[in-house]
Amino acid sequence: MELLLVSHKYPPSTGGMEKQSFELIKGLGSLTKIHTIVYEGTESRLLFFLKLQSRINKILRANPSISLIHFNDGLIAAVSLLHAGYKHVKRSATFHGLDVVFPSRIYQRFIFPKFNNFDLLFAVSNATAAACIARGIAVEKIVVVKNGVDTVPTTPVKRTIVDATLSSKYNINLHGKRLLVAIGRPVKRKGFSWFIIQVMPLLKEDVMLLLIGPVQQKRSFLTLLPSYLSNKMELFLGTPSDEAALHKLMQDPEVSQRVIRTGKIPRQEINQLLGVADAFIMPNINVPGDMEGFGLVCLEACMQGAKVFAAASGGITDAITDQKNGRLLTSGDRNEWATALNNSLSGYEPWQLTPEEVIQFTAANFSWKKMSEEYYAHFSNLLKS
Repeated sequence: MELLLVSHKYPPSTGGMEKQSFELIKGLGSLTKIHTIVYEGTESRLLFFLKLQSRINKILRANPSISLIHFNDGLIAAVSLLHAGYKHVKRSATFHGLDVVFPSRIYQRFIFPKFNNFDLLFAVSNATAAACIARGIAVEKIVVVKNGVDTVPTTPVKRTIVDATLSSKYNINLHGKRLLVAIGRPVKRKGFSWFIIQVMPLLKEDVMLLLIGPVQQKRSFLTLLPSYLSNKMELFLGTPSDEAALHKLMQDPEVSQRVIRTGKIPRQEINQLLGVADAFIMPNINVPGDMEGFGLVCLEACMQGAKVFAAASGGITDAITDQKNGRLLTSGDRNEWATALNNSLSGYEPWQLTPEEVIQFTAANFSWKKMSEEYYAHFSNLLKS
């Protein structure tokens, strides 16, 4: 079996889709012969898409044994619908969430149904698969293969060491504070501003929230557009749609005393923070035209033995199994979130899972090796049929 894997989400860019693309390519490369066309940031993204058809056909001509092309997200799969010259090769694609529910009438009515012409479609979660089927994708065309996570545990460190690092390196003082951690780009569905407004005032006064992720300093040009257009552009471009709300909130001294935005920090320091945090939160809210396809960051927190509290929203319910590697809470229910966190922090409702149990359950059910092997098995079955 010889494959061509195509992705515009790939390192050095960072994010869940980039990580999944990297690990899928690495994993499949250990199982069979592969060729790749990936966007690595050395040219404009527009030029990458414009040259894609010719690059695919060039590789196919040079390697006639290639029997399948896999497009690793819905956008690049949609671009391929305009291509010609390789209809003799089987095609597959992976859908991650937003590339299913993107709120464009043209995309939903005229483009998305054409994915039924692909030979096989992957969804990263049951929620993503259900969204595909609800939009007309044939049930027999789609399979669910969940994302993995790095399963090599890191060496835990003491809270005092983490506090010292934060103080000396970032001038952040968390001594004597209860620590909540949230990670990700500030997009509306992540629920960061919702949590600060709705839940933080209900938590005990010694609770601090550390938001880890990029901080946009300049005002986006999208704020100048009409809301009906800017909302779609924010989703399409992946811009930080919650940034303006967070920036405004951080001007309030009562908020800035309890919420700290770190910006991007090294992975090793993130893992150390997760290992000592009193809880990791993923408070996603429902946003029309957007969805959390999986929730990889929850699994990354689990692999540090963190106490994960996550919204039962979208594909997060595929990553977190309630009372096995975390707690699932109702999305948007401020009282349920506040009660669960206060009870856990006060010891009134002790956390029933040890860090070792959380790590073991997560590692046993999610790994990049397991994901890659499942893709390989589905590809093999498809090419045998």
